[in-house]
Amino acid sequence: MAVCFFFIIFFFYIFCGPAYSEKTPVRELPRNNYSSTALGVQLRRQSHERVVIDNGIVEVTFSAPDGDVAGIKYHGIDNVLETLNEDDNRGYWDVVWNTPGDRIIFDRLRGTKYSIIEEDEEQVEVSFSKTWDVSVGKDAVPLNVDKRYILRRGSSGIYMYTILERLEGWPDVDMDQIRVVFKLQQEKFHYMAISDYRQRVMPMPEDRITGLPLAYPEAVLLTHPINPELRGEVDDKYQYSCENKDNKLHGWISEDPPVGFWMITPSNEFRAGGPIKQDLTSHVGPTVLNMFTSTHYTGKDLRTDYRNGQHWKKVFGPVFVYLNSIPPTENPLSLWRDAKKQMSTEVKSWPYSFPRSKDFPSGKQRGSVMGQLLVRDRYMNKRLMYASSAYVGLAAPGEVGSWQTEAKGYQFWAQADREGRFLINNVRAGVYNFYAWVPGVIGDYKGDIKITVAPGSEFKLGLLIYEPPRNGPTIWEIGIPDRSAAEFFVPETYPTLMNKLYNNRPTDKFRQYGLWERYSDLYPEGDLVYNVGTNDYFQDWFFAQVPRTKGNRTYKGTTWQINFDLGDLKRSGSYTLQLALASATVAELQVRINDPGAKEPLFTTGLIGKDNAVARHGIHGLYRLYSISLPSKLVLQGNNAVYLTQSKSDSPFHGVMYDYLRLEGPEET
Repeated sequence: MAVCFFFIIFFFYIFCGPAYSEKTPVRELPRNNYSSTALGVQLRRQSHERVVIDNGIVEVTFSAPDGDVAGIKYHGIDNVLETLNEDDNRGYWDVVWNTPGDRIIFDRLRGTKYSIIEEDEEQVEVSFSKTWDVSVGKDAVPLNVDKRYILRRGSSGIYMYTILERLEGWPDVDMDQIRVVFKLQQEKFHYMAISDYRQRVMPMPEDRITGLPLAYPEAVLLTHPINPELRGEVDDKYQYSCENKDNKLHGWISEDPPVGFWMITPSNEFRAGGPIKQDLTSHVGPTVLNMFTSTHYTGKDLRTDYRNGQHWKKVFGPVFVYLNSIPPTENPLSLWRDAKKQMSTEVKSWPYSFPRSKDFPSGKQRGSVMGQLLVRDRYMNKRLMYASSAYVGLAAPGEVGSWQTEAKGYQFWAQADREGRFLINNVRAGVYNFYAWVPGVIGDYKGDIKITVAPGSEFKLGLLIYEPPRNGPTIWEIGIPDRSAAEFFVPETYPTLMNKLYNNRPTDKFRQYGLWERYSDLYPEGDLVYNVGTNDYFQDWFFAQVPRTKGNRTYKGTTWQINFDLGDLKRSGSYTLQLALASATVAELQVRINDPGAKEPLFTTGLIGKDNAVARHGIHGLYRLYSISLPSKLVLQGNNAVYLTQSKSDSPFHGVMYDYLRLEGPEET
């Protein structure tokens, strides 16, 4: 009953209430930022198994020496975390890992030693650590672990970070995932918010148990939900994924009392895979995550693997768990607005000056890199072009585009202005390559030199020029080179399998469940045929090339056909097909021209990809670019056809998403 009432209240506020209007003044929440007039921070040990830190606003209880967050007391709630769970299943860090070739293990990173790093009325920082050696057993990841928690005077929340280290000579290890998890009280937290428009009343955990499992365990059709308004919807945690660059704030709201619990990430420097790597946020539980590394939307290509006794050390965080509250008579959505303001405050405060680990450098110990990026493509413009809004970054030295699959080091990204000028601030001292990619331009840029950033330094790169892959003038193109398939045709989902959050939101249609099955509905016999000059990619190019169903859970590979007319055939030189993929999952893409039955394709990618972005509503995974030569002798005067065959068909999720295709003529002199 409480859940239904809560839904009605939120429905009223969102669709009927005056507080939703931009013209209606909303009372500002009192800011719970750092204040020297607030009560001092107190540290006490309740028993040999409990450590409590209290600053008069929040009171946090830790298990000792494990270092799990067993309780958070705030604004009349004795514990916002799920009290029905064991202490080690409320707030914790974990690593998913394995010895190469062995079974997968979840390690909760439990500490064996508790210590006080700093204790006074202004701030308390505590550590829960463990030192690895062979004697700890096979289920403990071979890492030294130091989990840190900080409470500050006047701060309405808790900062946390961890330092992971493996020493030289330690055993080989693969790590798929590193994260922080909080599980909130099920009876209180029902409303989840990820962005201004991605927020809703969520199902209960029991609803997933009574629901109908779908094509994979994460997706469940809600058949008997406690809140009847949710009947007929699909719940799937991957529908709430977010790109790193946008994943700064998410959390939940309780209705009684009205309290918000928010995960704030002020920097992405410790996350893996670059700015558009996607990952989980919040989901049914109610569960709050901070994913630092994972193989979601990338597969094992982004696994953190260590061989041959390699040394490694990395700081994950700090991140901030923020709590806020309002009187019961006020608009609950003001909690979200306040959390956004707090997020902005945390971002502006980065890098924090108060963590006491020497492994976390302050602002004065960091450097900056600046410059300007231009693009030279004489077939687009005879003059140099500004790399407007380019994504520019520093990551570990590697090959062109290697930042996509780099998980061991730190990455620092910014977005250039309209004229391609950029400033990358707060860079840790170290050696990096400079990487970039430009929306609207294919390929990746990598600087020629390694960049050594020293504490307090300003590294000026000056003027950089990116020459994207190009062999000749454009004959035709399909799509937009932006590393996403979002501009292509994304069908409506089945009415019985929808998530109402994404109804009437064209830019988020791809987040609906079951869209891969719509291909077989639209093309039950023959495959997609695209006529250049007649068809439009936004309504005639299906967003993913997946197998066609044959019934009885069997599938068949598909061949897409691009028809085009070549009135001016040039026999000297070769034509080029620039083929950019936004995602691939256990796929093999073969290219043929003018002979779909040719035994050997002109080009094949071979077996590629484990992005799983089709099943996980991702619209993109890892970016791949192929420049494919089409000999002039295979091209005809007049009508031509390019055939794209995705041959793998063991699963409905095997396939590719295209980013952009372009046919270029022979080079002009």
